[in-house]
Amino acid sequence: MTQVAIASHPVAMSERRSDHLWRPYTQMKLAAPPLEAVATSGSRIILADRRELIDGIASWWTAVHGYNHPHIREAVGDQLARMPHVMFGGLTHTPAERLAARLAVLLPGDLNHVFFTDSGSVAVEVALKMAVQFWLNRGVQGRTRVLAFRGGYHGDTMGAMSACDPDEGMHHRFGAYVPAQIFCELPKNAEWEAALDATMASHRHELAAVIVEPLVQGAGGMLMHPPETLATIARLSRRHGLPLIVDEIFTGFGRTGTLFACEQAGVVPDILCLSKALTGGTMALAATVATSEIFSAFWSDDPAQALMHGPTFMANPLACAAANASLDLFETEPRLAQAEAIREQLTAGLEPLRAAKAVADVRILGAIGAVQLRGNPDLAALKAAFVEHGVWVRPFGNIVYLTPALTIAKDDLDRLIEAVRGIVSGLSV
Repeated sequence: MTQVAIASHPVAMSERRSDHLWRPYTQMKLAAPPLEAVATSGSRIILADRRELIDGIASWWTAVHGYNHPHIREAVGDQLARMPHVMFGGLTHTPAERLAARLAVLLPGDLNHVFFTDSGSVAVEVALKMAVQFWLNRGVQGRTRVLAFRGGYHGDTMGAMSACDPDEGMHHRFGAYVPAQIFCELPKNAEWEAALDATMASHRHELAAVIVEPLVQGAGGMLMHPPETLATIARLSRRHGLPLIVDEIFTGFGRTGTLFACEQAGVVPDILCLSKALTGGTMALAATVATSEIFSAFWSDDPAQALMHGPTFMANPLACAAANASLDLFETEPRLAQAEAIREQLTAGLEPLRAAKAVADVRILGAIGAVQLRGNPDLAALKAAFVEHGVWVRPFGNIVYLTPALTIAKDDLDRLIEAVRGIVSGLSV
């Protein structure tokens, strides 16, 4: 057991369960009391009652280096002592300058211009705004819509919601409120490729951009597609002169087995979105990165052609320090080799579940393992069962998935896999 100091808590959680907190994706009237986390270490979450849970999802896919990595902790502490925050309007600082330069080197092609924000949803909002204004700054009117893909998810803010699957996604009830976008199936076969080509042609005059999650549509159901599908989307976007936005908020930083998923398809998008693992799961930070061609449309003597966006905490020095430390770890520790080892372990452990009566599919890519169940499982019961097994796994819809820290110990991953196999095998159809 990991030894972590736990502070005294004189008031029991049940006695001080707040009526003031509104929790994510939760029907508050029906929700079970949340578990109280008091410490983290490596791949473990330590609860107030001193139980330890092996984290199978790295806190929504962010903690790629595990929790409390000493290098990131030291970098944030040093930055905190010097300058925790300063506004980015009219000022700059070394952590942001260094991080932007390093991302420009790591990202493919000429993705050289980095706009920092503070969440993945806002990174997508900025990308959509960039795409629309790209055309306006070039004197082209009417290009205000985006082409997105069914099964996709890009965030919870209004513009990002509009690019999520309009029928199957969690935001379908807002269809009359969000901007109306254009949706296609991912071009996984010749028929859907032809349909995408035709849709781009017929709507070209009103489209500002195409947006896609590369290789894996995460919150849409861990839906996976081969690199060739992404390459087809990029090729058709170029044919019709449409900027391509690649949303790597989930897939970036080693999750799919390469540092960025678009590398596997040899694709250089016009705009790329990053967040989640950018700071190693330590602090809120996101980035929208554009090519020189996109940036050049904003380079003008006309102040009205500037990108009029500026989150208060953009390029927060603490978060940038954490992100720089995270990039250090990708340079000095074998994260991609660890992702490959996780893929092999997930494959060996989860593939046998294909024979289980309750299982419709098993999908594995990089350090992502997803088990799709038949029907609509009792999610509350599933989540409670995982906790009873000493693991933190949070199914959604009909998907049970594992996205552990890339540093997870083999024994811990074995325990996660055993929990998934044991619980899923016991489900009735």
